[in-house]
Amino acid sequence: MSEVIGLGYVVIEARDLDAWASFASDLLGLQIASRSDDRLMLRLDDKSYRLDIRRGEVDAVTVLGWEVKGPNELSELVERLERNGYTVKRADAEAIRERQVSGLIEFEDPDGSRRELFYGSKRDSARFVSPTAARFVTGTGGLGHAFQMVTDAEAFRQLYVGILGFKLTDYIEFGGGYGTFLHANPRHHSFAFAAPSGIPARVGHLMFEVDDIDLVGRAYDKVLAGAAPLALSFGKHTNDEMLSFYVTSPSGFSVEYGFGGRLIDDSVWTPDRYDTPSYWGHKRQVESDEPDV
Repeated sequence: MSEVIGLGYVVIEARDLDAWASFASDLLGLQIASRSDDRLMLRLDDKSYRLDIRRGEVDAVTVLGWEVKGPNELSELVERLERNGYTVKRADAEAIRERQVSGLIEFEDPDGSRRELFYGSKRDSARFVSPTAARFVTGTGGLGHAFQMVTDAEAFRQLYVGILGFKLTDYIEFGGGYGTFLHANPRHHSFAFAAPSGIPARVGHLMFEVDDIDLVGRAYDKVLAGAAPLALSFGKHTNDEMLSFYVTSPSGFSVEYGFGGRLIDDSVWTPDRYDTPSYWGHKRQVESDEPDV
């Protein structure tokens, strides 16, 4: 069965591109690939970009771009989406050029958020150079993960597991409900979601992983010194064992910055259910309606 293989890119709408440029490069170590008055493109690795930030009036993650292996896999997933009642838009040549991919479609998830499937993303011949010497864990694991608050958990399970081919990793209990964590590659999870009562549907955080705990520590020191608002203190998660902290981005959602995430071997993996998100740390520092996961 054709399936998504990872999170390839994220599109963000933001009011303040200058704040994003400083936040992403000086604090997190992303490389600025290009910059104009209305657009900021950011790299984490040898791909031409991973974050595409557009100037706008709404601060939010607007698009998650999910990668598939090739045109046959994309066609199969389109058929599956349409069979299940989703309206799929085939991208024209201009949209494909803008996304710097070889094939592209878009659809709306059950909460009306734009999601894209693509294959053949562009690699940059120029070496990735982080301004903080960060090395990001990407490759077969995609750029990281996204956590989304949703209104109907079952509808999202059917979309991501039943149609897009994600596999169940585990669950975490919190606030009388639970979060569902899904993987599309060896990364512990590429997508997670929860349906807490009364919380607007949106992407609550993105996660970037680096290969050195000292990079996390140095970034944490910068946050404590005032580089950006700390959302959750340094801690260790129960399910993916990530050592991380959460910082508030210039667009208001959180970015988890971490090291040491657990990997999945599907031949032996059995999903568990955890009674708390973290073994220690990850204490809420700012008022937020997002679950601490």
